[in-house]
Order: sequence, then structure tokens, then C-alpha cells
Amino acid sequence: MTEWFIIKWLLAFSPIAVVLVLMIFFNWSGSRAGAAAWLTALIVGIAFFGAHPELLAYSQMKGVLLSLNVLYIIWAALLLYNVVNETGAISAIGTGIERFSGDKSIQLLIFGWIFSSFLQGVAGYGVPIAVVAPLLVGLGFSPVVAVAVPAIGHSWSVTFGSMGASFQAMMAVTGLSSQYLGAWSAILLGLAAYLCGICAVHVFGGWKMIKHSAIALLVIGTTMAGAQYLLVTADMWTLGGLGASLAGLVACLAVARLKIYNKTQPSDVKSDMGLGWALSAYLILIVIVFMGVMFDPLRNILGQVKLSLEFPQITSRTGWVVPAGSGKAINIFGHGGALLGYASFVSYLVYTAKGYYSRGALKRIIAKSIKSGVPTSLGIVSMVCFAMIMDHCGMIYLLAEGISRVFGSLYPFFSAWIGLLGAFMTGSNTNSNVVFGVLQQQTAELAGLSTAIILAAQTTGGALGSMIAPAKILVGCSTVGLSGKEGPVLQATIRYGLLITALIGLFTLLVAVVFG
Repeated sequence: MTEWFIIKWLLAFSPIAVVLVLMIFFNWSGSRAGAAAWLTALIVGIAFFGAHPELLAYSQMKGVLLSLNVLYIIWAALLLYNVVNETGAISAIGTGIERFSGDKSIQLLIFGWIFSSFLQGVAGYGVPIAVVAPLLVGLGFSPVVAVAVPAIGHSWSVTFGSMGASFQAMMAVTGLSSQYLGAWSAILLGLAAYLCGICAVHVFGGWKMIKHSAIALLVIGTTMAGAQYLLVTADMWTLGGLGASLAGLVACLAVARLKIYNKTQPSDVKSDMGLGWALSAYLILIVIVFMGVMFDPLRNILGQVKLSLEFPQITSRTGWVVPAGSGKAINIFGHGGALLGYASFVSYLVYTAKGYYSRGALKRIIAKSIKSGVPTSLGIVSMVCFAMIMDHCGMIYLLAEGISRVFGSLYPFFSAWIGLLGAFMTGSNTNSNVVFGVLQQQTAELAGLSTAIILAAQTTGGALGSMIAPAKILVGCSTVGLSGKEGPVLQATIRYGLLITALIGLFTLLVAVVFG
């Protein structure tokens, strides 16, 4: 590489470096660090990459449109979670599950692997760790184990959880379809499901507990990975995380009846809500999503109104050309966020009719949704908009070219690590896919590799990054009395996160060679 190329590469990397330094070493939030990175990208783009007002304006318009696609799902997912949680249904689900087995390994798998993945499927954004950690402490697990297990156990389901918000983000920034990206993403995440289950058990009981849990890990892992693959390849990826975890729950309840695990015991915890009613909102969601995706007449009706903008060809002052085209369209009434909204409304009516809400419930639901949604939204918008500046100035292409030159044929091994890094620094697989999705896409194209495989590794690494993201660890520790004592938890999750990512990297390298 020439000296000038290296200097320009470092300048192109500077917005990402700003995010890394501010979040890792100065503990800034994603929204603050994203804003600083946006300013850095703006300055570097204008000074060194030929950005001009028209280019910047169009890049930000595209960024806002991409952000709305993702935020539609995030806000609706938070709304549904709070509609359900306000009734006490989440606690009722935990109580109902606990009654099935007194075996510690089964309890650990039900709560730390399956139930946390289920919560990721319906809410995400730190909810799985925050909800499951106190439940595990109540079952007698140490606080460190109680936080580390769901942090590790749920991470495989992040990409297709929350109505597939992270997958939606990757499609949005790369312009590629779910049919093209889905299969390999489901395969790599299916492998991650096994590895997350194994590591979650190892945290508590080492290799002895893994041996004891081997049958359960095999049956449940195969069920969840298989269900996720079938849903994703059937173009029902919005239900990938939720459907897979529900299938895993059924498999686990069956496995719990095996003699080796059948240690049922009465529970002292009582609930005013039965398990069926507690799960009813998610059954309503499944029906609505299935009808909205698979029933053509309804899908056509819902898909009639779309928000989309046309953008002209833009050329930077240095000659980088952004082709003309339309921005990411938002299907107003058929979007995954809209389907979540319908489910929230119907579920609220059902729970109200059953008398599960106390006075002022609606006000609390809205307030909690806003409190959780605003910081997340600010972080996503800032991250998306600085990524779009980088893309429209040719900075991402330059980064891809440099990485391709350095790593060459070994690049597939590192693709998952890039996704992991993005999630670690932002606390979000969605943000990781936004920041690094186009970079990985262009690097794969330059290296002559399968874009589908490389982007699958990107989003798998980003999902695994959830287990080591400081923001999520802080949330979990705060619920079990470990505030200010997060170090041991982070040490445990980093060890397993790096191990699983390395194995995913090796698998990616192998399949890239075979299918590349």
C-alpha cells in the first residue's frame, strides 16, 4: 500500500474509531458516540472525500428513511412487551415454566437459553437479561451466573428476534433481499444456537454439566435451529427468533420428562395468571404475522401504501459516484412494525377484558415504551446517518479495499469478528449491521467471495456481540444487585463470546472456500 492510501484509509476509519474510543474507554452512550462519529464523518467527508451540501443532504435523507424502517419495529416491539409485562404475564410465564422440572440443568436451559431467546424474539434491547437474571437468582443460582447465562444464551436469537429488526437493518443498508441473505444467516445462527446453549451450561457446571445436559442440548438445539431455518427460508423471518424459541420450549418440556431430568417439584410461587393467558399475546402476534405475510389477499391490501423517495445520481468532488435510485420503501400498513402494533392493540383489548390491568396501565405502558425507545432511537439515527455519509463519500469502499488487500483469502474468518466489534461498541446488532453491513458487502465483492456468506457472518458476529456489550451487561447486573460489580460477569461473557466467534469464523472460512 502507498503512504497516501494508508493515510486516507485511516481518515476513512476515523468515524468508526471515534465510536470505539468513546464507548469503550470513555463509557459514552451509543447516541452520544454516534453524534460524535457523525460530526467526524461530516468533517472528514468535506475535507478529504469531496462531500458537498447536495451529497450530504441526500445521504441524510436516505439515513432517516433507513432509520424509520428499523425504528418502526423497535418502537412497536417495546410497546408489545410493555402491554404484556404490565399484566404480570412475563412473571407468570416464568412461574409456569419453573413447575416443569427441578433439574438445575433443565432450569438453566429453560430460562437462560430458551426463555431469554423468547424474550429477545418479542422485545430485545436488554430485556432478556433484565428479566431472566432475577428469575435465576430466585432459583438459587449465583448473581454472576444469573446474568452471564442469559447474556450468552439469548445472543444467537438477536438477528431474527424483535421481529427481525437487525436483519431488516442489514437488508436496508445493503439493498439485498431476505431470499438472498436468509438461508446462510439462518445456518450460521443455527450453529451459534448450539454453541450458546453449551456455553451457558458450562458457565454454571463446567464439562460435567455439559455431559449431563448433552441430550437436552442436542434435541433443543436442533429444534430451535431447524425451526429458525424453516421460518426464515419461508420468508417469515420476522418470526424467526420467536418461532424458534417457542419450538425450543416445546422440545424442552418434552425432554424434561426423560428419566434423567424428571425431577419435578412443587413451586411456592403463585401467579394470578395462567400460562395460556400469559402467552396469549404472543399467540395473537403469531396469527397476525402469519396472516399478514402468508395470506396473499390480506398482504396485498396491507401493502398498498408505501413511503418511498427517489434520489438522483450524486457525484462527490473527488469523483465518487452514487447511482440514482429509490430509498428503502416503508410498507406503512404491512411492515413488521405495523403487525406488531396490531398485535399490541388486540392484546391490550384481550387483557383489559380479562381484568388484568390496574388503573393507569395505559399511561404506564406508553411512558415505559417512550423511556426505553428514545435513547435507542437517537443512537440508531446517529449511527445510520454517519454510516450514510461514509457510504456516499466512498469511505466505506476505501475501507473495504484496504481490508481486502491485507487479509485476502483469510477475510471470511474475520468477518464475524467485525460484526462482534460493531455490537460491542454500540450494544446493538442492528447498529453493527448498519455501520459494517455495506463495508462487509463491498469487501466480499472485491475479494470475489459470496456476499450472502460474509453478511451472514457479519450479523452472526453482531448477534454474539450482545453477550459482551457493556450496555446490556449493565442492565442485567442492575437487576440482581451487581451494580458497580460488572467485571466478573463481563470477564465470563467475553471468554465465551470470543470462543464462539472464533468457531463461527472458522466455519465461515470453510464454507466460503467450498461455496465461495
